[in-house]
Amino acid sequence: MSTFVYRTRIPAPAGYVFNWLERPGALERLTPPWERVRIMKKSGGLENGSRVTLRHRVGPYWQEWLIEHRDFIAGRQFRDIQILGPFNRWEHLHLVEPDGENACFLEDRIEYRMPLLGLSQPVMGFWVRKRLQRMFAYRHAAAASDIAAHYACRDRGSLRILISASTGLLGSNLVPFLTAGGHRVVRLVRKPLHSAEEEIVWNPAVGELDPAQLEGFDAIIHLSGENIAPGRWKLGKRERVWNSRVRSTELLVNAVTRLKQPPKVFVCASGTGWYGEGGDTELTEDTPSGSGGFFVDLVRTWEAAAEPAARKGIRVVNARIGVVLTPAGGALKMMLPAFLWGAGSVLADANHYTAWLTLDDILGMFHHVVMTDSLRGPVNFVTQPITQKDFSIAVGRVLNRPVWLTVPVWAIRLMIGQEMAEAMSWNQRVIPAKLAASRYRFRYPDLDAGLRHVLGETDSL
Repeated sequence: MSTFVYRTRIPAPAGYVFNWLERPGALERLTPPWERVRIMKKSGGLENGSRVTLRHRVGPYWQEWLIEHRDFIAGRQFRDIQILGPFNRWEHLHLVEPDGENACFLEDRIEYRMPLLGLSQPVMGFWVRKRLQRMFAYRHAAAASDIAAHYACRDRGSLRILISASTGLLGSNLVPFLTAGGHRVVRLVRKPLHSAEEEIVWNPAVGELDPAQLEGFDAIIHLSGENIAPGRWKLGKRERVWNSRVRSTELLVNAVTRLKQPPKVFVCASGTGWYGEGGDTELTEDTPSGSGGFFVDLVRTWEAAAEPAARKGIRVVNARIGVVLTPAGGALKMMLPAFLWGAGSVLADANHYTAWLTLDDILGMFHHVVMTDSLRGPVNFVTQPITQKDFSIAVGRVLNRPVWLTVPVWAIRLMIGQEMAEAMSWNQRVIPAKLAASRYRFRYPDLDAGLRHVLGETDSL
């Protein structure tokens, strides 16, 4: 039998931390983005006898895990027992131990036995322990940061929040972040999800939305927008990208401005495409929009679509989002294969700046702008900018891989088309001026630390 223990001090009361663990969304927030895990079924909460069924991919194979919760002590502990799964035996004790009134220790203690009656232990033991170390370093860092953000705003109580595009990359992470924090989330969906969660159905393509269903929300977070990243744009892509952002915002804002009980805050996704080519000038929220081009025109019109809500007295925040780093999707996911194969490269001009942030930080930023009444208008959702060269070197350093290629703009244009090549070739030194002024606590202001967190590279490969 092998034992693995990971323990972290969290500056929040033990009862508060245990409540966070009990809420819907906590398991999703504790799942690292590089792990391919699907939650298939849940019965009950954490009380004795409740169960969770997971599917976990290892290499080319999907394995099913059936976990039963036992030894539940409210506010203190619960134990996961493997009923069906890859190990000969697996028992995972989750323990929250008070450290005075306002802090506690979060401890995960796992006792496991490898399959084949332990004969695989010499071969697989080192790999399993290394994988557990990566996983629980991520879990404890994510838990500590999430809990800190929610605990700091505990006096605001539980909010009722509507989220569009809740199954996309951002929405699927933002929903569990908020529900684990005790907020009531309702999904705005195009097709019924047939889940236990509340949802409102709309169809922005044909203008269908019942305003009466939007009454009484504390906040609306609008994330809708067709994915711009994958591959060259085919016929009709521009129109879909435009309408999925602009038309959907116009429809939602038109409904919101007619409400008797409108939301206190309307947060609408936007992008750093507002600035276009910025040169080496620092770009803050006060910087005027850049010169023409598809993305500049798109973001300018997108933000204008939310203005009627502001004129009605609703606090509107335009989240100008930079490059979100996660191996689960977006730019980093597309870059990883080349780096892992030793073909890391610098894209476009090595000296051009890029605006980035981790997935964990964007969740924290959405929460921060909802909770901070002084924030309105455009807010740059970025950390500190870094040059393309330094960005690529950092990825290579974290993965312990070389960076020896430079991909010019003309080659990028051939691979992914004019639209994306235009955006990737911009020099954008975007500064998070409003977030800094409002004392947002950046989780990962340092790129190396952020990459190590989202990639699970607590030490080099």
